[in-house]
Amino acid sequence: MAPGERIGHFSGHVIGHVIGHFIGHFIGGEWMTSESGRSYRKRSPWSGEVLAEVAAGDGEDARRAIVAAHEAFEGWAGALPWRRQQIFLRAADILERRRDEVLGALAVETGCGRVFGEVQVGFALKLLRQAAQLGYRPAGELLPSDVEGTRAAAVRRPVGVVGAIAPWNASLTLAGRAVVGPLALGNTVVLKPSEESPYTGGALWAEILQEAGLPAGTFNVVTHAPGEAGAVGDAMLASPLVKRINFTGSTPTGRRLAEKAGTYLKRVVLQLSGQNPLIVAADADVGYAVDAAAYGAFVHQGQVCMCARRIYVERPLAEEFTTRFAAKVATLPTGDPSDPATVVGPVINEWALALLERRVNEAVELGARVLAGGVPAPPCYPATVLADVPDEAEITQGETFGPVVIVEAVDSAEEAVARANASDLGLAASIITGDTRRGLRLASTLEVGIIHVNDQPVNDEPQMPFGGVRDSGWGRFGLGFAAEEFCELRWVTVRDQDREFPF
Repeated sequence: MAPGERIGHFSGHVIGHVIGHFIGHFIGGEWMTSESGRSYRKRSPWSGEVLAEVAAGDGEDARRAIVAAHEAFEGWAGALPWRRQQIFLRAADILERRRDEVLGALAVETGCGRVFGEVQVGFALKLLRQAAQLGYRPAGELLPSDVEGTRAAAVRRPVGVVGAIAPWNASLTLAGRAVVGPLALGNTVVLKPSEESPYTGGALWAEILQEAGLPAGTFNVVTHAPGEAGAVGDAMLASPLVKRINFTGSTPTGRRLAEKAGTYLKRVVLQLSGQNPLIVAADADVGYAVDAAAYGAFVHQGQVCMCARRIYVERPLAEEFTTRFAAKVATLPTGDPSDPATVVGPVINEWALALLERRVNEAVELGARVLAGGVPAPPCYPATVLADVPDEAEITQGETFGPVVIVEAVDSAEEAVARANASDLGLAASIITGDTRRGLRLASTLEVGIIHVNDQPVNDEPQMPFGGVRDSGWGRFGLGFAAEEFCELRWVTVRDQDREFPF
């Protein structure tokens, strides 16, 4: 495939520049079509225009990529640390140079506005630059032995091929998080991006890493048509060459993946859904709480796994907070994600829009009040605040991925914690209070993987242990913890002298 036939010049500045381009698989350092010859059309969630034809891969394409990754593993695992470091630092420089182009691509492909686009690019730059030093971290530790004359060590080694499955909602960030840590530790990777973000969540990373000098086969990308992810995922699970899989997505899909992985005794890292509480204590600064909640609930149209889904406010502050919060939310600009002033852009597709409308309407029919928003403006759904939502409403069950948040008055922050802990999900939470000591005490009782005191829940840094508990997944992303997930720990001993044996 010639370079001009793929989406290498996808800019997002002018939609017409990308119509007719083709996004192929990236396998063994080459761009190629699917074995079947099939493709699908990726459309803009804002304009509906066709952005590109995309290779519609299946299990055969995934198997080709897995073999390429396996064949590249020995060379990459043995690469000297300075060579790996150079590649990741060059990749960061390339991404920095292409910043404006990438921001435009995020807007047209996933409806990502300028604010969250900058968050994604900033994270990816830090990720690459921090990953550049992973090769110099200790690869193990000496252990004391009770056997005289024996020296023992625990030694970490890369596992081999890692299968990475990334979502569309923070496509640049979450694809980068899925692949850069494993690569920096000496593994090779096969990435399956979402059908909604084949470029910013897949091909773009291949372009950057290839230009940076990553050896052929070390990183591979296999795309697929809507509704056809299963064939690629099943190939990753079934292949004995794939030693680990990481997945970011919904709890129902993660549960099915984990069940299948168990059949193959294959370890997986799962970062799944969140029903994230934001607790506002009676002693909080109400203006700060309103601003924090607005960002935490509606950044990127609420299409972030960490977004606040339920806001609990201690009763003395509830009326003032709710009034001011609803007024602020009602003024959030909605529309074209390419406009820097836009806060709430389009939701990812028509199915997502219909689901939001159905769940909000059902809540209203059951007695909920709409304090802001609530009327769809296709392809957008406005920032929406609900109150008096009964527990039996579907919108309170699991994760509703979009710009809708529920506000509820509680008699105490402790009651808020109890209500939050009643959920099966436990990804992120935040507490806003004038008493940080109390905030930390409350944080210690929340059953979640991530807690922020005096902040909203949407935060991430490459070096932090990112992940949830209960039905929000297991394992942790984060460069500081990647070795625990993507390396094998070996016990190695050596004798200084011959040993005596009883027979």
